[in-house]
Amino acid sequence: MIAKSDMPSINEKSPDGRKPDGSSYRVLIIDDSMFIAKQLGQILSSEGFEIVGTASDGVQGLEKYKELYPNVDLVTMDITMPVMDGVSALEKILEFDKEAVVVMVSALGKEDVVKKSLLIGAKSYIVKPLDRKKVLERVVSILNR
Repeated sequence: MIAKSDMPSINEKSPDGRKPDGSSYRVLIIDDSMFIAKQLGQILSSEGFEIVGTASDGVQGLEKYKELYPNVDLVTMDITMPVMDGVSALEKILEFDKEAVVVMVSALGKEDVVKKSLLIGAKSYIVKPLDRKKVLERVVSILNR
């Protein structure tokens, strides 16, 4: 029987979630939908990203970011959440760390809020429903800037 290690791989690429030094990019997911948070986590984990934490509202997200700082490379932030919405949480995270890399996650029809987020300092946005390929393309392009 032939083992995988016996076959040379011409298409072998390193996972998108790895830094040039081989360590994983660390991601904090802030979303009040357990389904979306889990889906994002699975998409990113499958490419080698490390999910360092999750939060279900902006207040928890801000606290979690401060707790994990400086060990967060990327934050995915839902816009519509209870307690503190994503735009307010984005502002607070950027007040705490102006270098934070935050990607907003938005349902269609929230273009005005997405624009506001980008003006405040979000690096990009991902539209729901989540598309694995688009999520990875967007995240990788931001981290490779």
